[in-house]
Amino acid sequence: MSLFEHKEFDQHEQVVFCHDKQTGLKAIIAIHDTTMGPALGGTRLWNYPSSAEALTDVLRLSRGMTYKSALAGLPLGGGKAVIIGDAKSIKSAELFRAYGRFVNSLSGRYITAEDVNIRTSDIAIIAEETTFVAGTAEKAGDPSPHTALGTYLGLKAAVKHAFGQDNLSGIRIAVQGLGAVGYDFAEYCHRDGAQLFVTDINPAACQRAAEELNASVVGLDEIYALDVDVYAPCALGATVNDDTLKLLKAKIIAGSANNQLATPAHDQMVMDMGVLYAPDYVINAGGVIHVCSEAANMSRTETDQKVRDIYTTLTTIFSRSKSESRPTGQIADELAREVIANKKAQRSS
Repeated sequence: MSLFEHKEFDQHEQVVFCHDKQTGLKAIIAIHDTTMGPALGGTRLWNYPSSAEALTDVLRLSRGMTYKSALAGLPLGGGKAVIIGDAKSIKSAELFRAYGRFVNSLSGRYITAEDVNIRTSDIAIIAEETTFVAGTAEKAGDPSPHTALGTYLGLKAAVKHAFGQDNLSGIRIAVQGLGAVGYDFAEYCHRDGAQLFVTDINPAACQRAAEELNASVVGLDEIYALDVDVYAPCALGATVNDDTLKLLKAKIIAGSANNQLATPAHDQMVMDMGVLYAPDYVINAGGVIHVCSEAANMSRTETDQKVRDIYTTLTTIFSRSKSESRPTGQIADELAREVIANKKAQRSS
């Protein structure tokens, strides 16, 4: 099967396969669409079982970045990159510099930033070889706090729509993943009166949540079947799938993870179950908004407002989904495509 027939290929403008023999670098950069501006999206370092799975992930993620930036009103297109390997063993300054040279070869069509297993210190090394980076420690810094805030505000919009409640007091939330974003998100929810159930592969993070947030710690596989109001996936994607939907009791799915639905078909399945889904690339847009403050020279005031606009955008999506009896993900995709089509029309006129 060629790239053009790949199930996740969505008229991507450019896909670059990067290999550096000396450092062992294996990476894929996917530029989905640059109508709105240069393609911005983080680089993810993950030990994919195969290069085919890495390709599937980067194609889905880059498309999501296009729609994410469009609905957030940012002057950016969508791109993403993945580096294949175990973060515990392959990280090196030489590898990141080699990767930086590949990013630089794209002459600004792609701007990279932090993502899973990539920190601001890693971005600093990449920046030694290219200026096409964002989220550097000296400027915008770590986008995680804004991602967490946006996810919290998006959850509040979902709770308002589903339960008619303006705060999270008494709302039972199952948080899957307590990384930099997941923990901050859980902290926001705790302050707003939510009852938390948490799980993570890191026992120390769970212990911290138990002590600081009065959270109940559950097993990795127990999180899906809990009798809760909200399932909040804040780790990796595809946790909403055929197997987990059989267990799910929550009435809302709202979290910070990318690609939460295993397939596009699960959008309709979730709606048919009476579950309200906050489209992932809308609710977790706080991070790219934060990074855009550096890439597009946005002020802190403008950045904060765009993060808070996530609440309004999701409210619009939820209302339109209800009135048209169509899945929220489908509505979000259409709204994003409308933004991009309008931009193309402006260019043609």
